[in-house]
Amino acid sequence: MLHEPRALDTHLCWRCKDVQDQHAWTLQLTPADHAELDSALRQAKAKSSDLLDIGREDFPLDGMVAKLAQIERDLIDGRGFVRISALDTHRYSDDELTMLYWGIGMHLGEPWPQNKHGHVMGDVTDQGKSPDDPTVRGNEIGLISLDYHTDGSDLVGLMCLQPAKSGGLSCVANIAAIYNTMIEKRPDLVAALYQDLPWDYRGEEPPGGKPYYMRSIFTEHDGRLFCRFVPHYVKSSQRHPDAPRLSSEVIEALDMVSAMANDPDFNVYMDLRPGEMQFINNYRVLHGRTAYVDDIPNGIKRHLKRLWLATRYLESRPPTFDRSVQSHWSKNRSISRLHTAS
Repeated sequence: MLHEPRALDTHLCWRCKDVQDQHAWTLQLTPADHAELDSALRQAKAKSSDLLDIGREDFPLDGMVAKLAQIERDLIDGRGFVRISALDTHRYSDDELTMLYWGIGMHLGEPWPQNKHGHVMGDVTDQGKSPDDPTVRGNEIGLISLDYHTDGSDLVGLMCLQPAKSGGLSCVANIAAIYNTMIEKRPDLVAALYQDLPWDYRGEEPPGGKPYYMRSIFTEHDGRLFCRFVPHYVKSSQRHPDAPRLSSEVIEALDMVSAMANDPDFNVYMDLRPGEMQFINNYRVLHGRTAYVDDIPNGIKRHLKRLWLATRYLESRPPTFDRSVQSHWSKNRSISRLHTAS
């Protein structure tokens, strides 16, 4: 029996026209913020140069508590995305910028492994992988656009070390507005995405486990909408003969969400510059990027650092959104260490 969907989070259904003012969703770091971040960086570096040794208590930001708390509210109970502008890229090395980013991230949540390597700090850059590789992940693919999707955590953060020569804009779309519009127009397709569907593990399944797992796109929990949307992973599950077959209705529903996310009415674009950070609520905001061009001979290669975080702000979440779902990824904790072109 299909789930009977209902409208959820209607107070959070912003459209593009509602978020045109970039100042409303951008935290501009003040001189006092920069001084406190520098002090915290020095304290953290005195303990260790390894991010895995640095916790929230090792990176004190007492003066920014109110600002960070507002970011948490905006992410979970507000628009679902925020930009922080910007770390001083002229003052710090890439490793120091990464530690500053890590320190800010630790105040917004606990690190979450991003892949089978246990990367809790990841790299988003062209890693020479083919989009046709059935095991490739989006952060490894360069140059092409990435369609709207969510990642596998509560929050996802990106920090720009090096922008592309051209293109590579970050884009976000409001799944709450998309969901509630679909409720009005095609509730049958919304119901189809409440079903458990097969997802491709992309070669990162537990040892001896199936190459796919089951979960829904939409989940209602404590009156909130929770969404996990990576349509390519759902569709690529069909390469495994024992995975349940997707119905035409499910395919239509996935395609409708993607089409609406690409509708300018539902999304907003931002051009992340060096030292700028973006944090997103993975449950309510889809994200993607436009195609881009690098200029390797001149040392220009798009490179962002990525955090997946488990927020402390949200006290209750559906069981399928618990960190234990990918517990085999947590057996190793490591840092991806790719270097920016120079």
